[in-house]
Amino acid sequence: MPTSLQSALVGLGLAAMVAMPALADGLKDEIAPTGRLRVAIAISPAGGAFWSTKTEAGYAGVPVDLGKAMAAQLGVPVEYVAHQNSGQITDAAGKGTWDVTWLPKDPERETRMMFGPIYEVADATYIVKPGSNVTSFATLDRPGIKVAAVNATTTMRGAIAHLKHAEVTGYQTYDEIFGLLRSGEIDAFALSRDQLNKMARKIPGTKVLDETFKKTVTAVAVPLGHQQALTFVTKFMTDATTNGTLRKAYDDNGLKDTPIRTE
Repeated sequence: MPTSLQSALVGLGLAAMVAMPALADGLKDEIAPTGRLRVAIAISPAGGAFWSTKTEAGYAGVPVDLGKAMAAQLGVPVEYVAHQNSGQITDAAGKGTWDVTWLPKDPERETRMMFGPIYEVADATYIVKPGSNVTSFATLDRPGIKVAAVNATTTMRGAIAHLKHAEVTGYQTYDEIFGLLRSGEIDAFALSRDQLNKMARKIPGTKVLDETFKKTVTAVAVPLGHQQALTFVTKFMTDATTNGTLRKAYDDNGLKDTPIRTE
C-alpha cells in the first residue's frame, strides 16, 4: 500500500476517534448541561405509567426508573425535578429547569417541547361521585354538572372539548380532586380509566363510566431545539421497549398486568 494512502487512512482513523468523544461531549452539553440528567416528574398517588410517587427513599415510578437508566447510559448522575402535574412540567419546558421528561402528548405541547416514541396509550373517561344518577356521557353533559380535571393537562383539554354543557374546572393535584369527589363537592373527575378504576376501589359508591372520550398518549420529551437530545432519547426508548427495560419499569411499579402500548 502506498505510503501516502496509509497516511491518509491513519489520518481518517484519528479524526474519527477525535470526533466520537466530541460528539458525546456535545450530547452531554445539550442533554445534561449541569452535569446531571434532570428528569421532570409529576407526583401523585394515582400511579400508572406517567405519575410518580414520593417515598421515604426519594421517588418511585416508571419515569423515575427510566430516568435512572438513561442517566446511567449517559454516564451522569440523575436528579429528579418534582412537579404537581404535567401542566407544570409543560410550563417549565422553556425555563431550563429540566432536561428530559415522560408525559402525555398533545398538539399544544408539541409547540413547547419535542417528543420521542409513545410508550403508553390510555383511555380517558370519567368517574362519578357516590350516589350519582349519572350513568353515561349523555347524562353527565348537562348544565349544573361539575367536572374536575388536573389543571392544564391533555385530559382537561379533552374534557373541555368533549363536554358542551357541564362545567370543567382544573385543580392542581390529584389528591385535591380525590377529596372533592369523596365529599360530593364535584360530580365527576376526568382521568385515564386505569387510574379511575383504582380510585373507585378507594371511594365506595363511585362509578367509572363505560365510554371513552379520548385516547391519551404518553411519550418521552425534551425541550425545543434539543435535537441531539431528541435523537438520543428516541433511541433509548426504542431500545428500552425491546430489551426489557420498559417492561421491568412497569413490573417494578405495580403494572405487571398492564401491557405496553405504543400506538
